[in-house]
Amino acid sequence: MKNDNKIKLFLVDDDTLFLKLLEIEFLENADFDIETYVTGEHCLANLSNNPDFIILDYFLDGVDKNAMNGIDILDKILAINPNIPVIMLSCQDKIEVAINCMHHKAVDYVVKSETSFLRLKKIITDLTAHRKLEKTLNWYMDRI
Repeated sequence: MKNDNKIKLFLVDDDTLFLKLLEIEFLENADFDIETYVTGEHCLANLSNNPDFIILDYFLDGVDKNAMNGIDILDKILAINPNIPVIMLSCQDKIEVAINCMHHKAVDYVVKSETSFLRLKKIITDLTAHRKLEKTLNWYMDRI
């Protein structure tokens, strides 16, 4: 996590309206430093900005028909940095899609809906708390 306590969040979605709405929700309801991308390739090109979390759409061909899909981007992100938690997001309300994302090591899968933001915020809050607890436990274990 960053020293200023802001969570750096990458939002990646080819639905520009949904992307903007999600960005506004995160900015208005939590303390995040947000970068948005309409293609996974743009996200990959900016991984050096060290996001704490990435929310990644499953289909990413709305802006560029030749864009890589979310699963391919997920695999590339984790090949570059396996410690970045990636939450997959999609309109696909199919268990097979969610399972596929989890097989590719996404930390969670969220179906786009009117409650997406609340679910995403809870996942990030829970993962952040888990990281802090892990860090504290490691600190104590190092002193034993």
